Amino acid sequence: MIKLAEFSAVIFDMDGLVLDTESTYSIAWQQAASIMGYDFSPDFCLSLSGLHYQDIQLKLLDYCGTNFNLQTFNALSGECWRDHVKVHRITIKHGFFELLALLKQQKTPFCLATNSHAINARECLELAGIGESFSLIISRDDVLLGKPEPHIFFKAAELLQVDISQCLVLEDSHAGIVAASRAGAITVFIPSTTQVDPATLELCDLMVNDLAELSAKLKQSIH
Repeated sequence: MIKLAEFSAVIFDMDGLVLDTESTYSIAWQQAASIMGYDFSPDFCLSLSGLHYQDIQLKLLDYCGTNFNLQTFNALSGECWRDHVKVHRITIKHGFFELLALLKQQKTPFCLATNSHAINARECLELAGIGESFSLIISRDDVLLGKPEPHIFFKAAELLQVDISQCLVLEDSHAGIVAASRAGAITVFIPSTTQVDPATLELCDLMVNDLAELSAKLKQSIH
């Protein structure tokens, strides 16, 4: 069992880990695609999980053909997404506040490291009502290469002033776990979907069902 004494800081992913944004993205992508005359399957939307937008665009072109208008799709999906979250909001993942309280109680530093651009990450956090939860946010804007490359975690560790080997990284996607593993961090996989890649399980140090379960395990390790 991972103990609090074994790590000195925690790095949170955002999409699918802190916020249930991925379901909102899928809805927006499917709506935008439908308007443009395309059909995006749930499995295809799932395959985009955790990817940087440039990688998403490459997959879109591969799936829809090189004539697919990315600019139109991006504009439409953005409109569809905002219309959806204004009505349904963005759900905060179960156990987030519990884990945050535990880290603050133990005076364990933490930050957010996301493949999203900073402006988009902050918008999501604000829409979910937790815009002030992270004083330190490392985004795709801060590194040359996003996940699955490890750069974002090296940057996070640098800003936290903690060696990456002492950082507990919480991720819900294969790309995130790959990046954290390459960085040399302690990795916790909290899948946001029912389909789990066996390769992800092999890479991670621990898998739990949600942040509440992780909190419970960490509390047990304190006593």
